[in-house]
Amino acid sequence: MTARRSTLRVTMAQAMVRFLSQQRTARDGREQALFGGVFGIFGHGNVAGIGQALHQQRGALRYYLARNEQAMVHTAAAYAKMHNRLRTLACTSSIGPGATNMITGAAGATINRLPVLLLPGDLFAGRRPAPVLQQLESSHSQDVSVNDCFRAVSRYWDRINRPEQIVTALPEAMRVLTSPAETGAVTLALPQDVQAEAYDYPAALFEPRVWTIARPRADRDRLQQAARMIRESRQPMIVAGGGVIYSEATDALRQFVDATGIPVGETQAGKGALPEPHPLATGGVGATGTQTANLLARDADLVIVVGSRLSDFTTASKTAFQHERVRFISINVAELDAFKHAALPLVGDARAVLEELLPLVAGYRVGADYAETIARLQAAWRAEVDRVCNPQSEMQSAIRSPQSSNRRT
Repeated sequence: MTARRSTLRVTMAQAMVRFLSQQRTARDGREQALFGGVFGIFGHGNVAGIGQALHQQRGALRYYLARNEQAMVHTAAAYAKMHNRLRTLACTSSIGPGATNMITGAAGATINRLPVLLLPGDLFAGRRPAPVLQQLESSHSQDVSVNDCFRAVSRYWDRINRPEQIVTALPEAMRVLTSPAETGAVTLALPQDVQAEAYDYPAALFEPRVWTIARPRADRDRLQQAARMIRESRQPMIVAGGGVIYSEATDALRQFVDATGIPVGETQAGKGALPEPHPLATGGVGATGTQTANLLARDADLVIVVGSRLSDFTTASKTAFQHERVRFISINVAELDAFKHAALPLVGDARAVLEELLPLVAGYRVGADYAETIARLQAAWRAEVDRVCNPQSEMQSAIRSPQSSNRRT
């Protein structure tokens, strides 16, 4: 006789909140809760479903009061960034303007590869009360709402039209949120009537689950090819992006730089990848970069990109790297980014790839002439920064000059 599976009868919203509270991530043996809580603004579309569920289970998943829907998504993305994408926050809104206010934040999160979970209320799946309040009406379909606007800016999008659909939708949403290569905004549109529908959910859905964040390794043949390219280079440069920080590869990057003498320019997301005052940390590169980094970028014959999506600011709209034979090596966990600029793609975790690449270039170090150029450019830039940011010293020099002249006279 087959044993019956254990079930728990709760509403879809209650099941979702219970599920979210049990999700965890782990990397390098360190484990933490995936969700630090839920931001929410309640109204027509989520107060009687998600709102009730959060209140009932407030001990398991904390609720944070928000005042603006777009701001709560930006804050969730910032939270994910500060936790190196190992944790995030969920955001719930009412249907209509409450939901559409989150679209800009969703776009920013997806563009910048930051995980956020969006739970906007949606139209009635049963359709009988339609149209409700500011429901978007369409002459060609009754299965469209403002939440369809999230499709273009979400890495995963789904509309839950039946309560049992979350049994498969929620694990897929977690897979994307915890994937370094695919992460971004995840949107689950929640029709307001379905949120309050009860269903006999399998108890296994609510068991604690740990999502292990892997450190994928690059192809060995490509690593060997990259090592040869580095050994052949005369004026190499590293561009360090947010991927260095997210993968906790700052120590690996510093060891690589110390061994090879290759200078580092950083993107906006990669600030602090090689903390100053390291002599080879040249600051920002590209449209908002330093003179040192941009002069080195202009003449570089090899650019090693680590964890960057190479936006227009970083590449100065593809004008930053002007050497006629410049080549690129790109270390990135996402193929989409690793293949940009016709780079040799080292698809893998930034820390893992740098650690495996270092012994392959053992003994290589930039030439004395290039090292001298780097030091000279660094000194000139620091003097310029001091002149601009410390005008008092320039004023004192101007005051001292006439006095010296008078004494000589």
